[in-house]
Amino acid sequence: MAAWINFALLLALSAATVTLYCLSVRPEAWSRRIGPRAYPLSGRIRTVSMVTMFLALGCFILYSILPLPIPLARTLPWPYAISFFVALGLTVPAGYFLVRGVKDAGEEAAVPDPDTPLFKGVYTQIRHPQAWEAMAWPVLALLLNSPFLLLYSLFWLALEYIMVRSEERDLLLRFGDAYAAYRRQTPAFIPRIKARKNRMPLR
Repeated sequence: MAAWINFALLLALSAATVTLYCLSVRPEAWSRRIGPRAYPLSGRIRTVSMVTMFLALGCFILYSILPLPIPLARTLPWPYAISFFVALGLTVPAGYFLVRGVKDAGEEAAVPDPDTPLFKGVYTQIRHPQAWEAMAWPVLALLLNSPFLLLYSLFWLALEYIMVRSEERDLLLRFGDAYAAYRRQTPAFIPRIKARKNRMPLR
């Protein structure tokens, strides 16, 4: 019973995270209905979405102790050393882009601001460096040596894509043609090695 409760919480918290995050990245759309208070409200909702995501990660880890009674292998079909080094290989770029994304976004990473200009720094090479946070799921699955969690982590990568698409719709409303041009020039997830010299000033 405990395993099923934990799994149900994992699903519910994952759904809550995606729903709340998608709501939090619509400040411009909301501001056209409720005015400037939409931006700080979006920041508060984003904070709650981060809390639900960390709680979901807790349930994810707990699954390795309380697995569902289903006919699935309990360990991955290769030596653990392979899982460890693959996890390490994912952690390095994910950590770098996540930290750089938060640093270069500044306060915008937590609380949207209508006066924030378009992106700068690492954002000249990749539109969504913070989306690399999704690598936490496969990294943990590999370290926990769990086939089920590895499959679930792929599901989370799809959820991350949904969140990114939701965010981009609002950025197009907010910045208009400037963001459309930026989106054409800049990859979403795999960074450009060298930024173009003629790119517009970005946040």
